[in-house]
Amino acid sequence: MNPQAVGLNAQLEVEGPIALKLLSEKGRNIFFPHQGIVGQGLDAKNKAINASIGEGKDDNGDPLCLSSISDLLKIHPAEAFSYASSFGKTALRDHWAKSLRKKNPSLGNTSISHPVVTNAITHGLSVAGYLFVNEGDEILLPHHYWGNYRLIFSEAYGAKLKTFETFEGKGPGARFNLSGLQDAMMLEGEKKILLLNFPNNPTGYTPAFEESDAIVDIVRSAAKAGKNILIIADDAYFGLVYQSGIDGESLFARLASIHENVVACKVDGATKEDYVWGFRVGFITFAGKGLNSKALAVLEDKAAGRVRGSISNDSHLSQSLLLTAYNQPSYKVEKARIYNILKSRYTAVVTELAKHPEYQEQFSPLPFNSGYFMCVELSCGDAEAVRQKLLANYDTGVIALGHLVRIAYSSLPEAQIPKLFENLFLACREVARSSHPHNP
Repeated sequence: MNPQAVGLNAQLEVEGPIALKLLSEKGRNIFFPHQGIVGQGLDAKNKAINASIGEGKDDNGDPLCLSSISDLLKIHPAEAFSYASSFGKTALRDHWAKSLRKKNPSLGNTSISHPVVTNAITHGLSVAGYLFVNEGDEILLPHHYWGNYRLIFSEAYGAKLKTFETFEGKGPGARFNLSGLQDAMMLEGEKKILLLNFPNNPTGYTPAFEESDAIVDIVRSAAKAGKNILIIADDAYFGLVYQSGIDGESLFARLASIHENVVACKVDGATKEDYVWGFRVGFITFAGKGLNSKALAVLEDKAAGRVRGSISNDSHLSQSLLLTAYNQPSYKVEKARIYNILKSRYTAVVTELAKHPEYQEQFSPLPFNSGYFMCVELSCGDAEAVRQKLLANYDTGVIALGHLVRIAYSSLPEAQIPKLFENLFLACREVARSSHPHNP
């Protein structure tokens, strides 16, 4: 093991032993190479003669760049063409750290790590997997989950995705399956990794306040029972909550300081929060009652080490553009305008389903109150057949997930929402009749 990794682990053993227990073998071995090329480059940064950095510079020290690209930008070339730090742009990390506290007042004065910039949510989750998941480890999560988790955690790190039913009950009146979560947390085994994604993809569900309280109580009880727990909060759709009575904060904030046996890891980003899907800027942040500032700094180093060892660093241009936007006086107004468009589409979906009780003959909506999506459970049970029928006969595209159809109303003009559900109803009826040709 590299001496720098040994040093980091020794620090964790003293300052945050719960994190050391939860780290994977890869996580124990990873480190940020402060003594390598990057560190030596920082040492030389302000020297009159600097031959340390692998960038092309003009005679004034600015990046050599193509004018056909630089002419498209309104920011200085150094803010776009130069390498960013593997930790991320410092001013952007500062802004995100402050915004986490504003958006999650339950954090209070809880210590959190300085966010490390990742290549959006997928890469952030992969960094978490690298740090904490050994081959054969179980990851507990609701059975309605983002399919990319299989590639991120199972295929890359050999994790076993162990699911529990997402909801108790059926239809729009169902609620999050708290008893299923509790049973999963208390299964045999000392190490528990719990992955929660709210607003949930694919269902578009966020727990109500009382459900969030119960989730926190379940995790605390498991920790008191001797479980060593990592919580991964996938907050890809954070802030997109459309109903009152729903917990608009991240569960990270509620779980960040509940017990010495719990480490919380928040993976989030600008992708959906700021509607910049192609920018690929995300963040990974850590907290835990058993972690002091030195332990949190070790986790930052390990996360940045993994960034360095996978993508080197995230896009400097994307980070600079975001930071510029955050400092614009119009930022909050612009963001509110897009949020209101999405909320209006959500309301249109709710209204359309309420107007047509006959749709219940063919499909029933799962609970939804937030995010980009909602799902319907098909009476015929064959979502792929319905999807194909919609493509062939109704010029309509949806996502088939077993017996569910996922609808991304976020991408639909509001005027198309009634037609979408009419087409879905007709396609379901066609599939049902073809499966039972003697039924009227």
